[in-house]
Amino acid sequence: MVTLLVAVEASGQRTPRRRAGAPATTQPEVTPTPAPTQDTTPTTQPVNIYANMPFEYDTVTADNSARRSLRQENAYDKSNLTQRTPLPYEHLRWDDAFYAEKVWRELDLREKMNKTFVFESMEDNGSQIFVNMLMRAVLTGEVTAFSDDRFTTPLTTSAVQQLVAGSLDTVPKYDIRQIDKVIGYVVTRKSFDPKEINKIRLREEWVFDRESSRMHVRIMGLGLLKTEFFPNTTKERGTSALLWVYYPDLRPMLAKSEVYNPKNMGQNRMTWEELFESRMFSSYIVKSSLDNPQNKLIRNYIKDPILQLLEGENIKEKIFNFEQDLWSY
Repeated sequence: MVTLLVAVEASGQRTPRRRAGAPATTQPEVTPTPAPTQDTTPTTQPVNIYANMPFEYDTVTADNSARRSLRQENAYDKSNLTQRTPLPYEHLRWDDAFYAEKVWRELDLREKMNKTFVFESMEDNGSQIFVNMLMRAVLTGEVTAFSDDRFTTPLTTSAVQQLVAGSLDTVPKYDIRQIDKVIGYVVTRKSFDPKEINKIRLREEWVFDRESSRMHVRIMGLGLLKTEFFPNTTKERGTSALLWVYYPDLRPMLAKSEVYNPKNMGQNRMTWEELFESRMFSSYIVKSSLDNPQNKLIRNYIKDPILQLLEGENIKEKIFNFEQDLWSY
């Protein structure tokens, strides 16, 4: 009898050896079992805070997406408009800043000179209302929004959407067959209306550069103000800042967007960046760092609205006189 020699494999298993001259036995091919694929899809679902409420929650949102024209819309080529870049600011050294004052001013979009901010039109880049253009840049991540005018706390996209969301309103839901039968209630949220933002606040700094012997004005921040009214009246109770953006971050977007010109829609249209740098808007001063150790708004220590405007003009005149007094004739 021929015995089979048994060898010990490295794995510790005992495998029979074939004797010389014996036919080889075919071993079944073992197919390795594929490892189970790990599902990388997050299982966390967004939390619906209205899920346990006894009514249906409905959200009404506005579609601010830009729709481009499928044909050449203009009789001339405007392709170079999207390639514009703002000119860099002149560098100002701290040692040459002989005089510097911070000024906060407000633009009332209801004034005639500021009507270009509320031009209701749709172009390839979307709505031409300035507030819509700014919000589009914030929601797409092109510009970072902040909660204060010192730019210390950035706001996420979801936080900005909650800030601009309208108020909730409960609307009855009627049966299709019986119109007068209420079968439930639907909570709707108004979409963001840019016309509700009728004031814009600018934070500026006026600096006298003694190297060039001239006064520079730099816009540092731009904020959207939401006007609050007394209940059941049209009387304004006050304004609150909705969000702030750092103006130098906003300049590239403004340089690619044109301003509405009611006299000529052709070559004489400037960009929004040129409008702000040329200061072609109407505004009034609401706060400054000049003679203001308590850092208060003018309306906090002057109650009369007319005197508030006169105090703003007084601050403007002081800055102008300082520059003029440096010259000798």
